[in-house]
Amino acid sequence: MSASSTNFTEVDVTVGAATSTANAATINAQTGQITTEALTTAAAATYTMTLTNSLIRATSQVHVSVGKGTATTGFPTVTWVTPAAGSAVIILQNIASAAALNGTVTINYTVYNMA
Repeated sequence: MSASSTNFTEVDVTVGAATSTANAATINAQTGQITTEALTTAAAATYTMTLTNSLIRATSQVHVSVGKGTATTGFPTVTWVTPAAGSAVIILQNIASAAALNGTVTINYTVYNMA
């Protein structure tokens, strides 16, 4: 077995941003950040959002991370990402023991399409 490698000094990607409305956002960029609407997701409950993106294929790797936007309580974490042709469903769970989310969160993503 052999491996090939490429030494990158710089990788340019298109970056996008959007604010979600009714659990959905559209960004047609390889990487981006979604700011959710204000959330009140209870402890242990989930929030599901759909990212519409023309670069996503059913075979894409969509890597997602989450951070607190304006929320000061709760602990959002990514639990599931399901890519499909033109979109990905992202499920976040508030893993706090008692506190609900009380504001926006940011969802950062990158789409990888292998040859």
